Amino acid sequence: MDYIKRDKKKKLKENLMKILIFLLVFLILILSYIIYQTTQVNEEKLAEENVLIERTSQTIEKAQEKNETVTDMLSNLSNSVVGISKIENTGSSIFSWDNITNLGLGTGVIVSENGYILTNAHVSGEKYSKCYVTLIDGKTYNGQVVWSNTDIDMSVVKINQKGLTTATLGDSDKVEVGETVYAIGNPIGYEFQRSVTSGIISAVNRTIKFEEDEKETYMEDLIQTDATINPGNSGGPLININGEVIGINGVKITSAEGISFAIPINSVKAVIDSFKNNGRFEEASLGVFAFDKSVLGYIDDNLRFNEGIYIESVNKNSAAEAAGLKQGDIILSIDGKPLERMCDLRCYIYTKKPGDKVKLKIQRNFRNLEIEATLKKKI
Repeated sequence: MDYIKRDKKKKLKENLMKILIFLLVFLILILSYIIYQTTQVNEEKLAEENVLIERTSQTIEKAQEKNETVTDMLSNLSNSVVGISKIENTGSSIFSWDNITNLGLGTGVIVSENGYILTNAHVSGEKYSKCYVTLIDGKTYNGQVVWSNTDIDMSVVKINQKGLTTATLGDSDKVEVGETVYAIGNPIGYEFQRSVTSGIISAVNRTIKFEEDEKETYMEDLIQTDATINPGNSGGPLININGEVIGINGVKITSAEGISFAIPINSVKAVIDSFKNNGRFEEASLGVFAFDKSVLGYIDDNLRFNEGIYIESVNKNSAAEAAGLKQGDIILSIDGKPLERMCDLRCYIYTKKPGDKVKLKIQRNFRNLEIEATLKKKI
C-alpha cells in the first residue's frame, strides 16, 4: 500500500511539474508575442516617420529647385529682351536720365541669333521704317522693320548682329486658364528696364474692340492675363513656367486693373521660321476681313453660325475677289483644314507663298460650295 501511495504522489508531482512547465512556456510565448508586436508597430511607425521625413525633405528640395529654376530661367530670358525706340538716342548712353522721356521706349524679344527681333507693330513702326534697338549690354543698334502687320499688331525687326541670345518659343495653342505666367519689359522707361511681373492666364481666345482713327477695330484670339503690363511692356514676351514665350504683350485695358492681353506666339511662328531659314518672308494674301463667332455680339446680334469664319469684307483686286468670294460668305475650311478662328486662316496663309492655290469650302445662303483661290503677294 505504501508503495502505491508513493507512486501516486510521484505521478502527481510529475503532472504538476508538467503543468507548471506548460504554463511557463505559454507565458513565455505570450510575452514574446507581445514584445514582437510592439517591436513591429514601433518599426512600422519609425518607417512611416522616415518616409514622411524623406518626402518632406524632397518637397522642400523640389520647391527650392523650382525657385532656383524660375530665377535662372527669368535671368537667362532677360538676355533676349531688348529695348526698342523710334527716336535715336543723342546722349552718351541710352540709359542717360535726360533721354528716357524722349525715347518713347517699347520692348522686343530676340528670336534668332543673327538679329531678328519680334515686337509690336505700333512699337517698331511700319515695314521698311527704322527704329533703334538696345541690347542687355547697353549698346544700341539701328533696326530695320522687315515685316509688319497692323491687323495683329506684330512686326519683325532686323539688326546686323550675330551670336545673340534667343528666346525659346512655346505653343500658345496649349495655354490653359490658371497657369502661371511672367511678363518682361520696360514698363515706363529704361530706369525700370527688364522688369518682371507675374500672374496667371485669365482667359484665352479673347476678342476686344477699340476705336482708332475714328474706326472700329477688333483684335481676336488674344490671351488674357492679370500680369501687370504697362505701355513700355508692349512688344515684350509673355512666358510660361518652362521659360517659353507663349505671347507678345500688346494691350492693356486702362479702365480696369489686372486685365491685359498678349498676341499668341503661334500666330507668327511661320513668319519667324521663314526669316530664320530663308532670310526673308514673302507674305501671301487672300484679301478678306473675316471674324469668328466671338465677335458676333459686336457686329450684329442677328448673325448666327456654328462653324467657320464670317467674311465681313473682300479687298479690291484681291485673290478672294478673283475667286468670287463675297461679303456674308462663311469659310468653313481651307485645303481641308477646318476653320474656327480668324487666326486659323491667317496662320495657314502664312505657311503659303504668293501664287499658291488653296481650296476653300464655304457656306453661302445655307449652301456649301467649293472655291479655288490663287493667293497674291501682300503689298
